[in-house]
Amino acid sequence: MTAPIIDGHNDTLLRLLETDSSISAFESGTEDTHIDFPSANKAGLAAGFFAVFVLSNEEHDPVSTEEGYEHPLPDAVSHDDARGVTYRTLELLARLAHDVDDFRIIRSLSDLETCLESGALGAIPHLEGAAGVAPDLSNLDFLYEAGVRSIGPMWSRPNAFGEGVQSRYPGSPDTGSGLTDAGRDLVRACEDRGIVVDCAHMTEQGFWDVAELTDAPLVVSHSGVHELSSHSRNLTDEQLAAVADSGGVVGISFHEPGLADSPDPDAEISMETVIDHFEYVAEFVGAEHVVFGSDFDGARIPDEMGDVTGLPKILARLLERGFSDEEVENVARENWRRVLAETW
Repeated sequence: MTAPIIDGHNDTLLRLLETDSSISAFESGTEDTHIDFPSANKAGLAAGFFAVFVLSNEEHDPVSTEEGYEHPLPDAVSHDDARGVTYRTLELLARLAHDVDDFRIIRSLSDLETCLESGALGAIPHLEGAAGVAPDLSNLDFLYEAGVRSIGPMWSRPNAFGEGVQSRYPGSPDTGSGLTDAGRDLVRACEDRGIVVDCAHMTEQGFWDVAELTDAPLVVSHSGVHELSSHSRNLTDEQLAAVADSGGVVGISFHEPGLADSPDPDAEISMETVIDHFEYVAEFVGAEHVVFGSDFDGARIPDEMGDVTGLPKILARLLERGFSDEEVENVARENWRRVLAETW
């Protein structure tokens, strides 16, 4: 199946900062990232949600449990530290857009359409965890003017807006409390401004809090199916049904531990397992509610995928599994296109 493609989540900006990769290396091609400009162009990637992510002060290795493993929740990062990292990452994105021909920041539907039609690569700025947003939301309009059009209030750690889901296998997504009062205010403020609220990394209670607060389509940018892998970050059938009822979308991540039905945190999967998760959502609630949510540059992905150039392989396998041409086009771009049109 051909381009163009919209992908719901990557951590390429973080990887560029971590590896000190230059803008010129991103433009010409680098092995340091899953996504660079030439590879994205080859894959037909027209737009992606480029995450702004603040690393925790201390990373925790998985801890063995009787049945599998869990990742202890990292401590919260301070707002001042997170705000500084957030601004620096958005500055990097602005420099990429300035220096790399045909790389653009997507702030509107017209920007999105330009990328879909022209072959340019567009970046939708996304905050993965809102620790860089002031608890009183005093810098939210500044962030909007800087291009932010999608916010996940929590990552898998606490902040002023709520507590993220603890990664655990086997486990339920019901791992903690939901939104705080500040988190509820943030969801309402995002809806007022036309900012996507991303429920990835939320506890189940946080997910239901968002569902109660918003009339916008529900979005879970990068996750999996709990019925196929009982990982706490994956969505239950009840959650999948709620996303579909709202007209929203679930992005299937390529993160091996999240999709593997295995108590081994180092478990590997084949591309067929990834396809299983796409197929489950399509059969359960309809192909109009499943999209790409790769987690490129933020996850360990199947060897067969390689990097962003593996996206067309997914589309080809969906066709082989019986998806129609229209359904594959929906997965590739039209579902995201619809949701963004309804939200922005």
